Amino acid sequence: MVSVVLNVAIDCADAYGLARFWSEVTGRPVDPDCEPGDHETQVLMAEGPMLYFNQVPEPKTIKNRVHLCLRPETYRDLETERLLGLGATLVADHRYPDGTGWVVLADPEGNEFCVLRGTAERAATPS
Repeated sequence: MVSVVLNVAIDCADAYGLARFWSEVTGRPVDPDCEPGDHETQVLMAEGPMLYFNQVPEPKTIKNRVHLCLRPETYRDLETERLLGLGATLVADHRYPDGTGWVVLADPEGNEFCVLRGTAERAATPS
């Protein structure tokens, strides 16, 4: 007997607003049954667990113990710039001169996530 991961839950101050940000990040839709002001909202992923946003009264105060790692289809640096344009902020830069590494960003509510090397650049350069 095993358990299946249904969703990744993210506490936030504005469930619908943060879901819209992550919808833009992933290119996946916000659940059509959800609307602004809802205390629970989700982004429907094509595969795997959905992203579930739960409105809570307390603000984020410390580093995430669990976070999302994104692998863009193209290039890490291009995706990083796109995400910064959507409202993410740079937390830490762990890119190395040989092209390896990752970037740590935060969503508009301060939840950290990583952008790894993209599929295209992994194919073009060694690990």
